Amino acid sequence: MKREFWCLPDGVDELLPPQAWKLEQIRRQVLDLFHAWGFDYIEPPLIEYLDALLVAGDRDLDLQTLKVVDQRSGRLLGVRADMTSQAARIDASRLGSEGVTRLCYAGPVVHANPPAVLESRVPVKAGAEIFGAAGLDADAEVIALMVEVLRTVGVGHLNRGQYPCPLEPVIVLGHMGIYHALVQSLNLDDRDKRALFAAVQSKAEADIAHLVGTCAQADLLMALPRLMGREAALDEARRVLEQAPCEARQAIDALDRLAMLVADRCPNVELRFDLAELAGFGYHNGPVFAAFYGDHGRALARGGRYDGIGAPFGRARPATGFDVNLNRLLETE
Repeated sequence: MKREFWCLPDGVDELLPPQAWKLEQIRRQVLDLFHAWGFDYIEPPLIEYLDALLVAGDRDLDLQTLKVVDQRSGRLLGVRADMTSQAARIDASRLGSEGVTRLCYAGPVVHANPPAVLESRVPVKAGAEIFGAAGLDADAEVIALMVEVLRTVGVGHLNRGQYPCPLEPVIVLGHMGIYHALVQSLNLDDRDKRALFAAVQSKAEADIAHLVGTCAQADLLMALPRLMGREAALDEARRVLEQAPCEARQAIDALDRLAMLVADRCPNVELRFDLAELAGFGYHNGPVFAAFYGDHGRALARGGRYDGIGAPFGRARPATGFDVNLNRLLETE
């Protein structure tokens, strides 16, 4: 008789031979690459006190974090859903370097809810973060490293039969400063702010219109989902957002400069822009980026700038980084 306790929870999977070994090989390749680029390895704990894990103050991260009561202290513990905040804590409270710090990690995270249908709730992530570097050169560095990861263990290498030559990923660039500049003057409650963020993320123009009504920035916010494509998209953005707050125009200029830096480092990579690209759990506050392959609809890697995330630990340092979903790389075989 089949017993229920033999079944895995919804969205929780396990890897058997030979896939388990292939995933471990990918993890080792990625960590070797991080080491070669000068990133120091850290291994954050799977559980932490909840207030440390949610240092970014993002509600989406809160909703994705499994919570339990610590029987020893009585305090709430969280099972990590993301390792970026853990890396920020380690940089701020354990290492204390005054210079630039490069950290990397690899391991499982746990999501209370799968981010998409048929998505694992326990993906294995590998990531790299740079702390203490405020310039766009640091963002270009982590994007170049992200590209190199996918070149090393991406689709073209995992399946040589279908793709005899390694495929180059498509890098999509955005900037959170544009969105923040447009919404800063809106008088929205927390629920509507979250709904607007989700509507822009999903490019739901009707929902955006419903939420912003006839406010001064309504037309500009509704235009964001359409401002996407190749280099001409930035020219169109400058035209459409000509009357936007100066912070939005400055963010477009920064995005243009970042694209040139990335093109210099990765001349064969296709760059696209998407001004509604609001990646991550919501703590990003500068350039954001994602890596795709043409035949795969989901991003394999995402990242961005998140300056100041370590402030609750006493060190509000500039920071940028990315992580790659190793399970998705395995699925591209």
